[in-house]
Amino acid sequence: MSFFPNKISIRKPDDMHLHLRQGDTLKIVAPESAKWFSRALIMPNTIPPINNSERLIAYRKEIEEATLGSGFSPLMSFKLYPNMKEEDVIKLSEVGAVAGKLYPEGSTTNAEDGVKSYEQIKEALSAMSKLGILLAIHGEKPDSFVLDREKDYLPELFKIIEHFPDLKIVLEHVSCVEAVNAVINGPATLAATITVHHLLITLDDLIGGGLNPHNFCKPVVKTPKDREAIQSAALSGNRKFFFGSDSAPHPETSKLTKSGSAGIFSAPAAFPLLVSFFEKNGSKDLLEDFTSRFGAEFYNLPLNKSIITLERKERKVPEKFSTIVPFMAGSSLEWDIL
Repeated sequence: MSFFPNKISIRKPDDMHLHLRQGDTLKIVAPESAKWFSRALIMPNTIPPINNSERLIAYRKEIEEATLGSGFSPLMSFKLYPNMKEEDVIKLSEVGAVAGKLYPEGSTTNAEDGVKSYEQIKEALSAMSKLGILLAIHGEKPDSFVLDREKDYLPELFKIIEHFPDLKIVLEHVSCVEAVNAVINGPATLAATITVHHLLITLDDLIGGGLNPHNFCKPVVKTPKDREAIQSAALSGNRKFFFGSDSAPHPETSKLTKSGSAGIFSAPAAFPLLVSFFEKNGSKDLLEDFTSRFGAEFYNLPLNKSIITLERKERKVPEKFSTIVPFMAGSSLEWDIL
């Protein structure tokens, strides 16, 4: 890790929460993540979902073909479903799954077949705990008021912790004060990912001066007080908090309908924005831990050996990637790959 006024070199980072979709969309967006990140935890809420070993193998191959020659390694997860059996988890473990993803029913994109209660997946969670497979959770209670959904999910989270004390759990994309505090005060087996959009924007950026559908995500960005808690967590050096982009592309046509899709395609801008954020807060020395160390250590992965170097150089975020509008489209970034 080295820093100069106009150059920064650190261990190449990991993205511990990434949506790549499928088909032509995957071919467009995967290289953007591979450019900045050495590895990424790939989300399984595709159609059909990644919920068995055969689909996991095929999806990993599709990602590897789209990022060929980049050195990028997909870390594969699977989607938990009601009454999932131990033998299914064992097969997924044997083909390299590192995490199982819990989507509460109806909570986000392609979660209509999600889980109503952890009681429905107790056998799978027990198997995951024994095998060392992590549990990643989209922590929202779908029938609560939209700004309270993450807070209202916390009792369910702590029931899981109580019943499976050895199971490592990641509360994905924390978005409120209560969730941040729950992770800080929770056991060592509980950690959280932080996105760049929850780190930087609030409801004002979504609906303050007019509706910006490209800033719509789940969990929805919240208040300045919530953002302050998330920023403090990222800057604290607490190894329970690490980067996961939740970069989630949708075509513009899906974002601009009356029931617009939730998801922010942040991959092209996320890492330069993180560099700027840590620099402006006088914490560049914490950047490598947040992006390249803490996530790997929590997932029991070796640290990346490759180095990424950025220079202070203005670069504009493209207005579109095919039909996908990225986060901060048209804005100027302060850093670019050397």
